[in-house]
Amino acid sequence: MPVTVNAYRADAPGGQLQPYQFELPQLDHGEVDIDVESCGICYSDVSMIDNDWGFTPYPITPGHEIIGRIRAVGPGVTSVAVGDAVGLGWNAAYCGACRQCVGGNQNLCPDAKSTFIGRPGGYADVVRADAAAVLPIPDGVDLRTAGPLMCGGVTVFTPFLQYGVSPTDRVGVIGLGGLGHMAVKLARAWGCEVTVFTSTESKGDDARGMGAHHVRDSRDSEALAALSESFDLLLSTVNAPLDWNAYLGTVSRQGRMHVLGAVPAPLEIVNTQLMMANRSVSSSPSGSPTTALTMLDFAARHDIAPVCETFGFDQINEAIERLRSGTPRYRVVLER
Repeated sequence: MPVTVNAYRADAPGGQLQPYQFELPQLDHGEVDIDVESCGICYSDVSMIDNDWGFTPYPITPGHEIIGRIRAVGPGVTSVAVGDAVGLGWNAAYCGACRQCVGGNQNLCPDAKSTFIGRPGGYADVVRADAAAVLPIPDGVDLRTAGPLMCGGVTVFTPFLQYGVSPTDRVGVIGLGGLGHMAVKLARAWGCEVTVFTSTESKGDDARGMGAHHVRDSRDSEALAALSESFDLLLSTVNAPLDWNAYLGTVSRQGRMHVLGAVPAPLEIVNTQLMMANRSVSSSPSGSPTTALTMLDFAARHDIAPVCETFGFDQINEAIERLRSGTPRYRVVLER
């Protein structure tokens, strides 16, 4: 039977989200419907609402940090059952046949289907996805704060697996925001020595409370220079241009600077900074389902949860403005 969905959508760049209804057709093979209990507001949702990246298909119903329970399953679904607690992140479907999918890197599938671009996302009471993209939530993960793990959490966790980060490595985290605070918690639990760079003095105590060993002023060029070759991995979690060469100088020989923020300008890097020290600069989008499941198990084992501010779905525009202001501590979540 068709399902009537109550949702929120934006019809123009920067517009207020308005309630509306639509119908989902009968479930197809391999699909599931999720009753949405909560949905994080990622800044990429705001970027799509505002058309910052220039390809928003209006009207748009954002939302890709989804936590809920399986409402119904389509033919052929055996991985989840009605009533299961599940999460859904950036992608709602993969082709399952390309080299990336077969190799376990579904997040790099060229035909992956976004959870909310070109289809209604999680700012709704029901969302549809392929079962292959839906993740069971393990015991020990708090469902009330798990939403941001579906995108932000797996995004900062991916480089630890992808690049074989050691528990003895020294990790720097640029920015203590929605991504950065999760990076600090995960890196500390991984066993690393963690240094946070922030321009907000009041966040220093927060960073230490989350496990940071050191906090440095990101505006202090002398402090950066004093940290020459200090980090095996430097994670940039901000979406603003930085003095990339100054930060690259803090990376150890054969170390890596990994850019996780969606920076809207070219990274102007002097190549000899890379060449003479065999450094690397890289980036990555979210993570594969296997990586996400590993992250959830790791979060459960080490009691890692995002720090969240919560709003009701009927406060959605207030919540989005809170995120636009840059003041949340540290993620914004809609909940029923």
